[in-house]
Amino acid sequence: MVLVKCLGDNCSPLQENCSSLRELYVLIPVGGRATRLLPLTAETSKACLRLLNRPLVEFSLLSLAAQGVRNIIFGVKGYTNYRDLYDHFGSGQGFSARHNIEPHLQIDYQPNVDDLGSADSASINMDYYDLKSTVFAVQGDNIFDVDIKDLVNFHKEKGAALTIVLRNVDNIEGLGLADISKDGRINRFVEKPLPKDAPSNLANTGLYVLSPKVRQILKEPGVQQIIKDKKRLDFGYDFIPYLIESGHLVYGYITKGSWFDIGTPKNYLDAMKSLLQQRSTTLSEDFGKCVKVGNNGLVWLQGKSGASEKCQEHIIQKINQKKIHINGTVLIGHHCHIGEGTTLTDCCLDNFVQIGKNVVISDTAVMDRALIGDYTAVTDSIIGRHVTICSSQCKPTKVSDVSVIADDVTIDEGSLLSAAKIFPHQKVQGEFINQTLTLGN
Repeated sequence: MVLVKCLGDNCSPLQENCSSLRELYVLIPVGGRATRLLPLTAETSKACLRLLNRPLVEFSLLSLAAQGVRNIIFGVKGYTNYRDLYDHFGSGQGFSARHNIEPHLQIDYQPNVDDLGSADSASINMDYYDLKSTVFAVQGDNIFDVDIKDLVNFHKEKGAALTIVLRNVDNIEGLGLADISKDGRINRFVEKPLPKDAPSNLANTGLYVLSPKVRQILKEPGVQQIIKDKKRLDFGYDFIPYLIESGHLVYGYITKGSWFDIGTPKNYLDAMKSLLQQRSTTLSEDFGKCVKVGNNGLVWLQGKSGASEKCQEHIIQKINQKKIHINGTVLIGHHCHIGEGTTLTDCCLDNFVQIGKNVVISDTAVMDRALIGDYTAVTDSIIGRHVTICSSQCKPTKVSDVSVIADDVTIDEGSLLSAAKIFPHQKVQGEFINQTLTLGN
């Protein structure tokens, strides 16, 4: 099942192909600061954090649109989340036109009411938009490959109040886990347990189907007591356990499709590499101009303008002359310039990135307008927008071990960063190992 038919510039219209999903409302809660992703989210909504040269939440929107969904509500909390989402997506018409989605998406937003968690956000929006039918809740920092029509049919056949999409995982750390019966009913659910307390390896993906009755359940005295006592109403910690304990039907729908929780920098990099290597159907083959390099290398080159195509021609020429070395799969955005002697391995360069000579970049994301100086080595790290890394043959700079450099940072030549986190708008120099630098350090 290919969820996103086309991500290129000259695509045929993405027509609605599941009329039964035309009236389905999809709620995407986006709240809080996403502290596990700091400093990337210091000034940016996690839903708009760039991954493979596009805002993260676009993967969900394109996947939903390809299956016929047309109604989206962003359950936004806080100024930054609202600003970034509204400024990029608006009411959905411009976004739909860019991606040839017909009929266009209708995107709405949570009113300016602070919620007390993801389940409270669902309650606020179901009431405000007077939703009386099935709702599909999707997390803004997830990428998923799920057959929504089959999921909704499963939910209705079971007569469930709530259906949770579950997936078998090897690493249960930081995830909610469910114990289910043979028919799929969830008997017990534990949010982020210790390994010894885990009921299974079936993880909550953060994808929920809510029946209309949930709107009334959210007003039950027991739910209101949770809000009063805990000052929150989260799906995993609060609402799901309440539903199970109070006898409401909660079912688990097990998916074998791809699922990525972009909750930490390491998860971000793992998802980037998996998507680059096409281990997910979320990306189609139409992801730019594809150039094969040797037996195993593959490079995607994006951009349709004349200036961008000239940059691509220069890059391809250097690759053919073996002046740029490509290993694995590499994505290169619009208007990038890459110096001779540079080696790129399983990485992503966003738009207007400039790479110097004899640079090594592997397993790394480099975001828009970054400048990477000669002889820099960057491995397993994330380089934010408008970052400048100064480096020279005499004083090479090295960045490694899941270091995260936020936007508008300048790193002086000869610096060494290992497992470091640098918050925005700083100039740093020296050696930083397992350190976090904020303004004022």
